[in-house]
Amino acid sequence: MLLRMVLAGVLVSFSGAGVLPAQQVGNLDAPAAKPKAFVVYASEQQNVTAGKRSVLELHFRVVDGFHVNSHTPKSELLIPTQITLQPASGVKAEAIEYPAGTSYSFSFDPTEKLDVYTGAFTVKLPVVADAGMHTVDGTLRYQACDHAACYPPKSLPVQVIFTAK
Repeated sequence: MLLRMVLAGVLVSFSGAGVLPAQQVGNLDAPAAKPKAFVVYASEQQNVTAGKRSVLELHFRVVDGFHVNSHTPKSELLIPTQITLQPASGVKAEAIEYPAGTSYSFSFDPTEKLDVYTGAFTVKLPVVADAGMHTVDGTLRYQACDHAACYPPKSLPVQVIFTAK
């Protein structure tokens, strides 16, 4: 005797001999899964002059279809994009220089302009470093949104590797 049941879009077949393979029916109209990370960091080796003020560049890219608030959002209710760095031996870091955001209005409120980063953006880190190889660890904290919703804040590990000569 063969028994067939349809459960949540899956055709399951049972027979006295055991379970037959099932076929799953998908939904092509379902929204795409959101990415695990909305911002990508490109770590690259950099060289600076030892003992002199130099500027390191940290390159980030916001995943297509999303934006993050700039470091100076236009509302206190919005979470700014911010980097926190750990102290590193032989490195004196100055205040991080964030790029200006871009003013955008979105369909959910076309009258309000938000200050955001989209696509690629570069953060500058002025340093004075002793001669040698250095690693500065940190975290980028941001909140990503798309045209319909904002997602919980995320933290992205950042590691800046450079040589002072």
